[in-house]
Amino acid sequence: MPADPAHRLPTLFISHGGGPCFWMSFSEPFGPHAWEGLAAYLRGVPPSLPMRPRAILMVSAHWEASRPTVTTNARPGMLFDYYGFPPHTYELNYPAPGSPALATRVRELLAADGVASDEDPERGFDHGVFVPMLMIDPDADIPVVALSLRQDLDPAAHLAIGRALSPLRDEGVLIIGSGNSFHNLRTFGDGDGEASLAFDAWLTEAATHPDSESRDRQLANWAAAPMARACHPREEHLIPLMVAAGAATDGRGRRVFSERIGGKQISGFQFD
Repeated sequence: MPADPAHRLPTLFISHGGGPCFWMSFSEPFGPHAWEGLAAYLRGVPPSLPMRPRAILMVSAHWEASRPTVTTNARPGMLFDYYGFPPHTYELNYPAPGSPALATRVRELLAADGVASDEDPERGFDHGVFVPMLMIDPDADIPVVALSLRQDLDPAAHLAIGRALSPLRDEGVLIIGSGNSFHNLRTFGDGDGEASLAFDAWLTEAATHPDSESRDRQLANWAAAPMARACHPREEHLIPLMVAAGAATDGRGRRVFSERIGGKQISGFQFD
């Protein structure tokens, strides 16, 4: 039976903010309410979907491995992989279940496309997972499986990983790439937004291009974009976008979040 497009879930590329930002107040150039717009967008993700996901596959910028690796723990713990924040931010808890069955399905799909993978039965939720998920599903009812990046950060390889995983969209699984469209910690607080505006304009045009083949070619060549390395000295926070775009196959991309945060242009994308 052919898949029903009305029940096909989109794929997402989201910003997960900066550390435990939703539970903190910041000084200028951020200001005390800098992250409220992003929090509101993330809270609005579930009602924007055509159906409630049966599970979420989260591709986290904060996990790299030699091969794509999935979490198989049925009850993942917390992995506080940020440093120097207030004590209360280390008391956050996200008790969502894992899904060993989804992890197995992910590995099956990757293998069918010739992509070798691994599994990790011990890893908990890093902040690329639990920070946005506390906004998206605060009741922690939806099972979550995390998928690592491949540590070479090859954009074309991650587009291919996404394409291999595209059948999940028709199986009730929401694929989320969790990173950031701007990620240069050395300049995040300087208030100068020019580089981020130039790169964001290119990224939006590329991600929303009506021809998926052209979109993927442009994304694979992201490093040639205007101000690319000024915005991503190292690209681990951009690469989750490649998985989300690849999993969309020929689905059209659109920008669903866009704000200046700390003077930097931050965007999120959905592929339908």
